[in-house]
Amino acid sequence: MSRIGKLPITIPAGVSITQNGQIVTVKGPKGTLDQEINPNITISIEGNQCIVSRPNDEKENRSMHGLYRSLLQNMITGVSDGFKKTLELVGVGYRVSNQGQVLELSLGYTHSIYLALPVEIKVETKMERNQNPLIILESADKQLIGQVCAKIRSFRKPEPYKGKGIKFVGEVIRRKAGKSAGKGK
Repeated sequence: MSRIGKLPITIPAGVSITQNGQIVTVKGPKGTLDQEINPNITISIEGNQCIVSRPNDEKENRSMHGLYRSLLQNMITGVSDGFKKTLELVGVGYRVSNQGQVLELSLGYTHSIYLALPVEIKVETKMERNQNPLIILESADKQLIGQVCAKIRSFRKPEPYKGKGIKFVGEVIRRKAGKSAGKGK
């Protein structure tokens, strides 16, 4: 029984939801998002609440019930408040800069890495003295911002010995002890 799927979604002021066939469109102050939904799942809007329901208790319908409710909730949160992710570059000589939607990363390789970001994402970079460089990403689309963060992180994942790499701010990296200096007894 999907407990998440049963919860109604509260629609904040300034956000509108329209359904055209199997496409649900959510409009708000931060943008517009579309999502195609399965024909078995029905969405009804009553006042300032959106209710997602399923026809029966088959396993496939139960799994999609919670999924589409969560996707709709993320869309509504995205167009009203937006999502923000902050990545931190930990390592000597690691640098980042951006020209418009192109991110330039210097991560200790022989060459710089250039990454063109989608127009739906706002990017800001901060390089302050005696602090790790930061990449701040903002978007209304939670899936897209997560995918871009995973792509940036894949260039240099945090390693467990010195903790160098690209990590989320506040993320704790599990550290390992290095080789013992000597085993003489």
